[in-house]
Amino acid sequence: MSEKSVQSESKLDEYKMNHKRRGLALIFNQKFEKSERLSERRGTDIDRDNLTQRFQELGFEVQSYNDKKVAVMQEKLREAAAANHKDADCFVCIFLSHGKEGKIEAFDNQIGIKEITDLFRGDECKSLVGKPKIFIFQACAGEKHENAVTGMMAGDSDDDEMVEEAANIYTIPAGSDFIMCYSVAPGFFSYRDPNSGTFYIQDLCETLKQHGPTMEFTEILTLVNMKVSRRNADGKDFKNKKQMPCFTSMLTKKLYFRSKKQ
Repeated sequence: MSEKSVQSESKLDEYKMNHKRRGLALIFNQKFEKSERLSERRGTDIDRDNLTQRFQELGFEVQSYNDKKVAVMQEKLREAAAANHKDADCFVCIFLSHGKEGKIEAFDNQIGIKEITDLFRGDECKSLVGKPKIFIFQACAGEKHENAVTGMMAGDSDDDEMVEEAANIYTIPAGSDFIMCYSVAPGFFSYRDPNSGTFYIQDLCETLKQHGPTMEFTEILTLVNMKVSRRNADGKDFKNKKQMPCFTSMLTKKLYFRSKKQ
């Protein structure tokens, strides 16, 4: 491979974000206000409203659904997967709920995260092939609590910035261009304030408000990780407990939500 080819492949392109529409953002908000099965998630409506405002400001068409059963949730997801996204930049789907590792709670039962995301793979949802598909899960993924630890302050790294190489090929994997955003790592507990919403969504919305149109999206998520990690949980049962979000990226390009030209 020539030096010129190596240099061109080491620079990531940006996703095309100048389609007619920004795209659809679905929010499934599970409060469990009248549930006999699970505890009420007080504060989740604040998260829903903040997310709605932030993603509308970024140009998305936001549709939110409250306390839906599995069958209705599956119906709405299938409708979104079957829709024509040809003139859209990308797709977002957000879940505010209780959960366990690999599963999210609907009002009446659990639904697997893989079952959700498989609907939007490139071999199922053709009009989103090559476009970013963003899934955000605000939910517990277990019952473990992160402990607070004290570390040494490290200096700036001298290493050059590492950027994953993008291959110049004509076909792409059906599972590419997803980014999965989680309020906690697998196995851990996610904190929520009944008066102000969850730690993760509060910091995500604040960061989107400040940097949404200008900062690359994985950098936004990394900044959110830092903000949440510096919070301390309240209450005698959670003394010295922390929360650590995470994200898994199958993106192949840089993702920006720059303002669309009128």
